[in-house]
Amino acid sequence: MSSNSKVVLRKKPNKKGWYPLAIRITKNRRSTYHYLGHYVDLTHWDEKNLRVKKSHPNASSLNSLISSKILEANKTLVKLQSNSKDLSANQIKDAIYTQSNSNTFNEIANDYLFELESLNKLSQLSADKVRVNHLINFYKSKQLSFEEIDEEFIRKFKIYLNKLNLSERSIVNNLVVIRTIFNRAIKRKVVDRKYYPFGFGKIRIKFPETEKVGLSKEEVIQFECAKNLTSNETHARNMWLFSLYFAGIRVADLLSIKWSDIYDGRLHYRMNKNSKLLSLKLPEKVLPILKYYKSDKQSDEDFIFPEMKKADLNNPKDVYAKIKTATKKINKYLINILEKIQVDKKVTMHTARHTFGHISEDKIPIKTLQKLYRHSSITTTINYQANFIHKDADDALDNVINF
Repeated sequence: MSSNSKVVLRKKPNKKGWYPLAIRITKNRRSTYHYLGHYVDLTHWDEKNLRVKKSHPNASSLNSLISSKILEANKTLVKLQSNSKDLSANQIKDAIYTQSNSNTFNEIANDYLFELESLNKLSQLSADKVRVNHLINFYKSKQLSFEEIDEEFIRKFKIYLNKLNLSERSIVNNLVVIRTIFNRAIKRKVVDRKYYPFGFGKIRIKFPETEKVGLSKEEVIQFECAKNLTSNETHARNMWLFSLYFAGIRVADLLSIKWSDIYDGRLHYRMNKNSKLLSLKLPEKVLPILKYYKSDKQSDEDFIFPEMKKADLNNPKDVYAKIKTATKKINKYLINILEKIQVDKKVTMHTARHTFGHISEDKIPIKTLQKLYRHSSITTTINYQANFIHKDADDALDNVINF
């Protein structure tokens, strides 16, 4: 039986222009492919040695995956040859990938987490890794099959999460990850759709309403005028107000702003979350904040805020770590400021976004708000702003009870 397997980069790029890694199974010059679920730019591929170059940020992990998949394929090929089985390339592929351990939840989950890492979705990776581990710890084994994850299993898992004192929203997020991985398993034909435990008449995932608390206009003025702040507290206030003045720009985007992003009296930046390019007028209130950091400017390509100046921009993990550390530190000093001005509310960097919504209420057309919030869907904007619009309900209540 003349057959072999090797890793290849298939010439079918995705929307980003990256090419999929695949194991090619060949028998008598006929080939079939098993995709590994990961994409690589051509500049990072060593065609001679069939490896990912060290220039790729996840080269070590990807090459380890390639080695394990090739070893898995070759082991099955040797076994089939020893049994003198004369199979087609497609039959060999089926024999390899139905006999592997990829039918367990843990295997598919690891592929999912690895893909998040490869795409540099490190915030989601950090959160979802914990959620996957919750399920593995609950089952007390990595050999959990998808057929075992039925409605009764999920109900017991929810009880387990409750005992961990997780919030209702956190529990729902755990179920969403299970659903995502289950759908991947169905797509790969690891499990039949009839075992799917979610949907109509089964487990329904419903996100609980969350309270979005922002500062009032009067509280923002107190915050702006706070006295006797330390340098760290002043920096935290500057960051929070800068975010507020631009309709709640997210902290990861805020820290990435460079002096070159400001020209023609506007801020131009690309959102990290959805790659949208934004251009917003510089409010007068932003100018003193910019002046505060001007003395540390090294060049037009320098970051305005200091946290990213020492980051290794070629290392997404280092960038993520710097953002995470900075956010935690800033939130700590925001608490100090609120104590000094005696405002009894929890404030974080994300609260700047809620505060903008709270102050704007129903004063701004919804389409304009959608642009300011950088939402892809106007429905998202409507649902978000509904948290802060109470006037109609308040007036209706007064009309009924004021007699």
